[in-house]
Amino acid sequence: MKKQKWISKVLLVGFMGFLLITPAFSQSIAITNPILKGFYPDPSIVKAGPDYYLINSTFSYFPGIPVFHSKDLKNWKQIGNVIHRPSQMDFMDERMTRGLFAPAISYHKGTFYVTCTDIDHMGNFVVTAKNPAGPWSDPVRLPEVRGIDPSLYFDEIEGKAYIVYNSDAPDRKPLYSGHRTLRMYEFDPVALKVVGEEKMLVNGGVDISKKPVWIEGPHFIQRNGWYYLYAAEGGTSVNHSEVVLRSKSIWGPFVPYEHNPILTQRDLPEDRKDPVTSTGHAQLVEGPDGKTYSIFLAVRPYEGDYYNTGRETFLAPVEWRDDWPIINPDHKEVQYAHSFPFKEVKQKGALPQSGNFEYTLRFKKQLDPSFLFMRTVDSSSFAISPKQGLSMKLKPETVMDFGNPSFIGKRQQHLYSMAEIAVQFQPNSSQEKAGLLIFQDERHFYFLCKSKSESGEVIQLYKSMAKEKSMELLAEAPWKAPTAQAGLRISSAGNTYSFYFSEDMKKWTLLKGGLDAKFLSTKEAGGFIGCLYGLYATSSGEKSNNTAAFKYLKYKGDDPMYK
Repeated sequence: MKKQKWISKVLLVGFMGFLLITPAFSQSIAITNPILKGFYPDPSIVKAGPDYYLINSTFSYFPGIPVFHSKDLKNWKQIGNVIHRPSQMDFMDERMTRGLFAPAISYHKGTFYVTCTDIDHMGNFVVTAKNPAGPWSDPVRLPEVRGIDPSLYFDEIEGKAYIVYNSDAPDRKPLYSGHRTLRMYEFDPVALKVVGEEKMLVNGGVDISKKPVWIEGPHFIQRNGWYYLYAAEGGTSVNHSEVVLRSKSIWGPFVPYEHNPILTQRDLPEDRKDPVTSTGHAQLVEGPDGKTYSIFLAVRPYEGDYYNTGRETFLAPVEWRDDWPIINPDHKEVQYAHSFPFKEVKQKGALPQSGNFEYTLRFKKQLDPSFLFMRTVDSSSFAISPKQGLSMKLKPETVMDFGNPSFIGKRQQHLYSMAEIAVQFQPNSSQEKAGLLIFQDERHFYFLCKSKSESGEVIQLYKSMAKEKSMELLAEAPWKAPTAQAGLRISSAGNTYSFYFSEDMKKWTLLKGGLDAKFLSTKEAGGFIGCLYGLYATSSGEKSNNTAAFKYLKYKGDDPMYK
């Protein structure tokens, strides 16, 4: 009997010790894709100690390049923006789909670095910060780096830094449309400038005989004595992919993986349920469990290649096979859900970013860092107070211009979504309008607003004209309520939008439903951005002293693939 008790104690102690030294077996985290829903393209990630920081492209929106923080790759909180001062950079007179392309973030000896391309003006540049929440430095131009998608790599073994990027074909004589190269300089991270001569690492792509296009978004990773150079190939639409090459020297020559690409969805059936397409622009990172994971961009179309939510940020595991990295190794299709063996760490005060969710933002103190302005921020055009909410001056500029209208936007993050506002506004003329936009670009939007006509105050719905700077009135209803506060609501249902108003914030009236969502899709509008729900007030080219006060913005997303 005593022997049996002794054996039981030994087994219990041993089992408890097993649990203590192998926490991965007792903990797991459920992750839903995309990890950042909506217009969060071109993701780049860096691990600094136990912390992860992720950034995305913002094109001509301001502030530029959001900075997210996480400890578990699931729960992300936006802690700041890289381009957060107009003195750093603005994008006035640019189309919304220009501006900042494909930033990359890195970390070395207490300093964070972001490299990026201002596609029309500054070219390639680098900024630095000790705290990724900011403040970030003024941009330093990199004139020798001619191309796009620059990325810094710090070689901890050799003690050197390098900058790798997409550039022109050799001698600027492309053999075919989309013929590009990957090139590199050594980089001085203190002086923030290139060192030595430029070296071409990849010509065309994995196999130039097959005329590969748009080799871009390059990154390095080092493992088992190999330097892995991986990059996107095939363009950022449905033929997008990720490929990898390796060398014993960072200067090459680089040999491609014989089973490239390591990630793509282009060969899957078009009629599959809840498809994910256009996968690529990946970056590898070590997870909390020491294994390798990948973030990448992809889209969720509602029909063919139509999508309004933009390119989003996804996550998948990586498996090393014969010393080559394979993204999403156990499935052909990108998965909407994963379970990974590490602990969940929630972010206090963070807005939800994945799955179905809802929130209400009330304007009492300051704007959430996820709100976007057009091209720059004019702090004199709005104010926030607990009593008035968000007061916006009616500016003459419109969203059809290339300036800075009174507009503050929030991303559409679901195919099936709803945005609702309450706006206190009394128009003085038919030129004065305030309300809610669903906005893709300067020529592709719907505008639900309160305004004035000959008969009195009205609720109006406008559609932009795709080929000219004007709007078409689609619907109008008289405003009968004695109060000035109007409730406005826009809902999306895959390929349609519907528009509602309320005079008492309780009963909602459909103004017009079932309008074409494809009109606001990236495929129809062109460019690289996604839709935003926008608070908007304009005097339509005339001077005005009027203001509109927005009380709240409510958002709800309810996509069927998460039910």
